Amino acid sequence: MAKFEERLHAGYGQTLNIDEVLFEYRTEHQDLIIFRNESFGRVMALDGIVQTTEADEFIYHEMLTHVPLFAHGSARSVLIIGGGDGGMLREVLKHARVEAVTQVEIDASVIDMCKRYLPNHSAGAFDDPRVELVIADGVDYVRESAKTFDVIISDCTDPVGPGEVLFTSAFYEGCKRCLNPGGVFVAQNGVAFLQLDEVVTTARRLGPLFADQCFYAAAVPTYAGGIMTFAWASDTAAPRQVDVVELERRFKVSGIRTRYYNPQVHAASFALPQYILDALAAG
Repeated sequence: MAKFEERLHAGYGQTLNIDEVLFEYRTEHQDLIIFRNESFGRVMALDGIVQTTEADEFIYHEMLTHVPLFAHGSARSVLIIGGGDGGMLREVLKHARVEAVTQVEIDASVIDMCKRYLPNHSAGAFDDPRVELVIADGVDYVRESAKTFDVIISDCTDPVGPGEVLFTSAFYEGCKRCLNPGGVFVAQNGVAFLQLDEVVTTARRLGPLFADQCFYAAAVPTYAGGIMTFAWASDTAAPRQVDVVELERRFKVSGIRTRYYNPQVHAASFALPQYILDALAAG
């Protein structure tokens, strides 16, 4: 049986059986493969790195959308950078208060292939009239756009290849420029135990731009090596400090059904292991 071997980290990786190759293609920007695995269902990998799987995508997508949106409480406009599989868009659109979502994806072919081979990720989200899809570079978009947003979500790949620019100060400066007062910016920030330097670097770059900057976390089995961290930034600490009682009220009123996220998990996700806190303090 063919195997997919991921080698994101030096000296450590994971192997997945390839039960069936559904799609494989080299795009203008990256190598893309979608295959079926008995344990994780359909798996998408870019440049040899697993990006998403059917089995556990809900954890990642729920935590990167519902935490900032319920913390904000009244977001009307959302910007998603990346997220070509559509999972992030699907979760954002569950919030009835959201009136407009702009999604900026650099590679249109990723969206097309995910619609066909990972249809449960987007679940029709790209057809929602609230969505504006822009095929462009995310850094260019936040530098040049005249629009501003209540929540900005960077659903980027790891900081290699095309995704590297989405971890730069220039990108964060653009996001700051496009964020409304009281708004929240979030981004995936890797598996902290194996990518601790990325967490420290992100904090160093976001810190001078935002009055409130921190991280929260969740364990996503696909991203092997421990908990995944998510960067958080805002011009005020108020969204991060919403208490559990208010989060429960907002969650109940929304009527949104989740499989991982709940207000208790939301609040607890900001409690980080000491090794991360020590690294950030040493920064």
